[in-house]
Amino acid sequence: MQTFADKVIEFNRNLVYTGELPEGFQVMNPFLDNPETMQVMEAFYRKYYQDTLQRRFIIGINPSRNGAGVTGVPFTDTKRLEKACGITMKSARTHEVSSVFLYDMIEAYGGTGDFYRDFYINSPFPLAIIRQTAAGTWLNANYYDDPLLFNRLKGFMIESLKRHIDLGLDTSEVFVLGIKNADFISKINAEEKLFDKLTPLEHPRFIQQYKSKDRQLYIDKYLTAFHPG
Repeated sequence: MQTFADKVIEFNRNLVYTGELPEGFQVMNPFLDNPETMQVMEAFYRKYYQDTLQRRFIIGINPSRNGAGVTGVPFTDTKRLEKACGITMKSARTHEVSSVFLYDMIEAYGGTGDFYRDFYINSPFPLAIIRQTAAGTWLNANYYDDPLLFNRLKGFMIESLKRHIDLGLDTSEVFVLGIKNADFISKINAEEKLFDKLTPLEHPRFIQQYKSKDRQLYIDKYLTAFHPG
């Protein structure tokens, strides 16, 4: 029988987006761009998901180029990958703002072992998106930043969510990071009937950048959502 880790690794090994994109947007696939990404991703899932347990689903937006866009592990930069997960990535060093809050919350939950035994994190569009500025530089982009971009990606996103569910996820409640993200996922869910209940939570990047004084309140909010009552 395939373990949860086997299924995730297979998903990532075959992850490719070949659809059209609006002008000025690009998709980054870390599994094709850096051979070590595949190695550390496999090490992570073998460490925490080498079982057949059912897990609850936390949905992000899409990977950042400094988080999963490098490590292949959602909301995990190379610093947290090494310090919290004990997995070293030699070919890159990254710092990702969302990762700081998420791993503080994971520590409050009980640590990486407890958290990843209960939860699986990924995104409806599981590859990094970048957009070109007027000055010619490239910045992180969200799948919902441009209506045409969302329309081009929507079918792939729905298929991706279904494939995530097939890994072995509890669909009775899904936790969606980012209020705007939750609006879009809610509309998709109304059409596709993927999840019984959606629980929105403020996005780690928003909390870390704009609400850092209240971080503990947001950590408590996450933990209360995960452990109601």
